[in-house]
This record gives sequence, structure tokens and C-alpha cells, in this order.
Amino acid sequence: MPRTSRRTSVFTESLIREMSRVAAQHGAINLSQGFPDGDPPAALVQAAKDAMDAGRHQYAVTWG
Repeated sequence: MPRTSRRTSVFTESLIREMSRVAAQHGAINLSQGFPDGDPPAALVQAAKDAMDAGRHQYAVTWG
């Protein structure tokens, strides 16, 4: 496994990542955005697959 430079030792785990890790260890319910309770509708999943198969999987151009 590659080792990182000693210079990277100043970077620590973010508080949000730490709290998410601890919450998961204790089986807590994640009430933050982006964590739905169930699976998305099958039609939505298929539409996403179709879009990716058609090559539409890049970020839009930013004009700002």
C-alpha cells in the first residue's frame, strides 16, 4: 500500500466525517440530506442508466 508524505499529517478527518462514522458505528439514524430511506423508483434508475449509456455523464459547462 502506498504511503503518504509526512507533510500530509497536518490534515485530519473532518468533523462531519467523524460524526458520520461514529453515528454509523452506533446504528444511529442519519437525518442529513442525501440519505433516502428507500430505493429510488425503478423508472428513475432506468432513466439514469439510459442517460449514461447515451454518453450524458459529464458536468454541464459553467459560464461564470
